[in-house]
Parts: sequence; structure tokens; C-alpha cells
Amino acid sequence: MYRAPVEEIAFTLKRVCGLEDLQDNPHHAELGDDLVDAILNEAGRFASEEIAPLNSVADKHGTPLVDGNVSTPPGWREAYHAWIEGGWNGLTAAPEHGGQGLPQMLSAAAMEMWNSGSMAFAIGPTLTIGAVEAMEKHASDELKAKYLEKLVSGEWMGTMNLTEPQAGSDLNALKAKAERADDGSYRVFGQKIFITYGDHDLTENIIHMVLARLPDAPAGTRGISLFLVPKFLVNDDGSLGERNDVKVAGVEHKMGIHGSPTCTMVYGDEGGARAWLIGEENRGLACMFTMMNNARLAVGIQGLGVAERAYQHALGYAVDRRQGKAPGDNSEGMSPIARHPDIKRMLLGMKSRTQVARAVCYACAHAIDMSNVVDNEVEQAFWNDRASLLTPIAKALSTDFGVEVASLGVQIHGGMGFIEETGAAQHLRDARIAPIYEGTNGIQSIDLVLRKLPLAGGEHIKGFIDELNGIASEVAASNRPEFGAASERLVAGIKDLEEATDYMLAALSEGRVADALSGATPYLRIAGLALGGALLCKGALRSSEEPAARMAERTLLARSYCETLLGETAGLRSDILLSAEAITAFDAEALAS
Repeated sequence: MYRAPVEEIAFTLKRVCGLEDLQDNPHHAELGDDLVDAILNEAGRFASEEIAPLNSVADKHGTPLVDGNVSTPPGWREAYHAWIEGGWNGLTAAPEHGGQGLPQMLSAAAMEMWNSGSMAFAIGPTLTIGAVEAMEKHASDELKAKYLEKLVSGEWMGTMNLTEPQAGSDLNALKAKAERADDGSYRVFGQKIFITYGDHDLTENIIHMVLARLPDAPAGTRGISLFLVPKFLVNDDGSLGERNDVKVAGVEHKMGIHGSPTCTMVYGDEGGARAWLIGEENRGLACMFTMMNNARLAVGIQGLGVAERAYQHALGYAVDRRQGKAPGDNSEGMSPIARHPDIKRMLLGMKSRTQVARAVCYACAHAIDMSNVVDNEVEQAFWNDRASLLTPIAKALSTDFGVEVASLGVQIHGGMGFIEETGAAQHLRDARIAPIYEGTNGIQSIDLVLRKLPLAGGEHIKGFIDELNGIASEVAASNRPEFGAASERLVAGIKDLEEATDYMLAALSEGRVADALSGATPYLRIAGLALGGALLCKGALRSSEEPAARMAERTLLARSYCETLLGETAGLRSDILLSAEAITAFDAEALAS
């Protein structure tokens, strides 16, 4: 079973990722430690006791489509309604719409625990929260008055409708169309695929956010508009009216997250789905990116959540399972496999990756929060750039780590890990989607290299690297032998990142875009690994007020990560600097012919 690591989460928020910056800011004057601890403890209790026990049930049951309606797994509806009664859906929403106005950092922490409880459960509310943010920033007052309160409360859920059969990552290929109606509304026609929670029985209404083109729209992404399309029309008094012209045509049979309905949606078979514009015509992509950026961090948190669940699962098994005799074990009988060095290596790797994912995601949330509370324009620009830089790293590194941790969990279980009844395989199956959706990790790498490295003329990434070097200097100055070679390895990893960054910036300035993109994926990895090492070491340095055993544990974790995983950075740097010519010369189509 899952037990929420509330103490670890609180430490990472407060001592590693800067929650105290928000607590000291007048915008969050109410955010004392008592409130933070109360929220974390209750979120952890709900995730552990209410959501986690349903995870395997949902995996086996799925989301069948019967007579045009999707039904969710047993216990799902009751858990969801208990969740919204707890006010969890509105943590970060504006108080004027019924929300609590709390920082993204607390939402990230709660989301981690809900995803550890069940990734399939948590993804539905995540999209609703994203829809709320998009409406708060871009919708008209009339639409806000009609829809926001019930979306904020969770009484209604929201979806995001981008993908079409011919248009995955390339939104230029979208074909869904919209037509203007005489009453100021619109009619939407088309098909969308891979729509998470596109239909279900958790709420009375579902509010779809749909990208479509108007007849006179410019070509490409400059001609996309965003529309609000409710499953049921909403009367002026807030009551539900007739069913809109939108239906679910099918539910995908997926590798994992079986409790999450992934739907094919059809709009306009009977004259057009009634819709209302969000933002301005032909400016829908900017509106949707508000939702997508929220979702990208949220998916990184999914990777974190499933990693924590898989680690706990594997640790419990390793302590109970006995095989062979571990070196130095003088007890009677066979040793718990947790005493064997190879299992220790895997467990340490799982734990350190999980903690890195946690720190990186929380650091990204911190940057978002700071951009919302600072008053100085220069500071605001800095924190906007930092959030932009960290978002693709948080999404990609954390979801890659989620898969790696879940795979190690299966390995620790041995042959039983390949048997479904142990539950270890479910974590790997669930985790595998996270590097794919909300922009594949390859797209995150492209975004990092093409859009984020040039921020502030390349000066922001250089300042970021200087901050990492500052932490490395602190480790060296601490003169603590228990850090082992962590300081040297961290310095070397950051140096590898610095050389790779110089190469990337030079390639971009010289127009060698293909060369830069050939190394984009290893570049994101090297940036994430170096950041992760710095944050683990920061945690070890900041743990001096904790009990000696906990301080030793954090130091050992940082040391093991730096002495094992950070060794990758040298190979990644070599890959980035040397591989472009071979990669660009490769002709896959010729091999396929």
C-alpha cells in the first residue's frame, strides 16, 4: 500500500524549493506552516486512504462504453465526490470564483500524492484545473459567470481537445471547423481523438475546450480559435438544458491508466455543436497554451507520483522477500533481498530519481508562483523566464524518471514483477504514457533548445548554471567527508552542461538548427541531471536542523546520485558535441524502401 511521504514533501517545499519566499510575500500572508502542514497531511490522508485502494480495481475494470455513455470503475464516483467536497479542485483558483487562491507549489504537492494514489484518477481533475486557469485568463465575464464556479468546485469537469487523427503534435494540420451563428455563438464540427475524460459518469456536465478553425481563418496555427463546448447546454439560471451535439464515439484500449477514459469525440453530426469563443478569434493557441503549460508541469508530477508509488512497492517487497545470503549477513536463513548490493543500488537509484523529480517539479511551481507575486517588472521577467526554462525539464525528466523507477521496481520483484498480481507491472504500464502525452519528451527538448535557451539573449541559462555552481561550491566548502565525491562529480556535471550549452547557443546563432536539434534530447537530460544533483545536495546542506539520521540519509542520497547517475553527463556532452553529423546524414526512408 501507498503511504504519502508528507515529511519529505514538506521538507522539499520549505527547505529546497523556496516555499518560504511565498510565505514572506504579502500576497500569501495567510500561508503559515500550520496551514501548509494541515493541507499536506489531509491531502496525504485522502490519497493514501481513499484513492490508493482503488488503483488496482480501476486497472482491472477499465472504462466501458455502453449505449453511448462511459462508466468509471467501482468506487471512482464516490471518491471523486469526496475529493471535491474537500475543496481540492479549487486550491489555486481565484477566491472570487470559489477557489482558495493558494500557490502552485501546494497544488503540485497535493497532485503528487493524488497521482501516487492513482495516476488514472488524478489526470481528470488535472485537466479541469487547467480549464479553470485558461478561463480565468482568457474567457469573457459572461462565460466566467456561467461556468467558472462549477468548474472550480469540481461539480463539472473540463477537458482539452486538440488532437485529431491527422494532427498530433503539428497543430497546423487541424481540420475541426467552427461557424459563426447569428446569436453570437458558434457551431463546431469535427473529430478529436485521445481526449482524456472526454466522457464519464463523475459529473452532470463536462465542459470541453476545443480548438477549431473559422472559415476565413489564416492558415497554420495563426488561424486556430478556442471554443467552450458543453456536453449539456446551460440555461441562464445555471440549470442544465438539452444535450449538445457532441458524443463519444469510442474509448481507447490502452497499455495503462485503464481507469482514465480516453475518448474519440465527434462534434456536429446533427447540425453543429453549440460553442462559445474563449479569447479572440484566431488567437486560440495562446489561450490553449495557458492550459497546456499547466498540464505539462502536471504530467511531470504524474511521473513523480508513479515513481514514488513504485519505489514504495519495491521497497516493501525487497524487505520481505528472502533469497540467498548477502555479504556480511550473519543472521540465520536467507537474507532479505534488500541486503544484497545490487538491490541496494536499484533502490537507491529509485529513491534518488524520485526525489530529484520532486525537487525539479516543485522548483518549477515555485518559479510560476514567484512570477505571480513579484511587483517589479525585472523580477517578474526573471521568474517568467525561469518557469519557462524549467517547464520542459520538469515534464520530460520527471516522466523519464517515472518510467525508469517503475522499470527498476519490476526488476526488483524478479519474475513476480512480470506477473500482474503483484501490481509492479501496473506502475510501469501507467508510467509509460507520461513521456508521450501533453507534448512528447522530444518536443519538450525541442522547446528547451529552440525557445528557452535563447531567453534573455542566452543570459538566463548562463545565470541558471551559475546558480548550480554556487550550490556545488557550498558542498565543497562544507568539508563533510560523508559527501564522498559528490562535490567533484557535481562540478564536472555542471561543466558538461556548460560546454553543451555553449555548443547549442553557437549552433543556433550560426543557423545550424538541425545540429542543435540532433542533440536536443540529450541536452535536456544533461540539464535535468545537473539540476537534480544540485537540488539533492542543497537538500543535504539544508538538513542540519533535522535529526542526525535524517541528515545522514539525505547526504547519502545526494552522494549516491552524484557518484552514479551524474556520471552520464560526460557521455551526454560527447553525444551533443559529436553526433549531429551522423544523425543528420541518416536516411530512414531509404532503409524503408
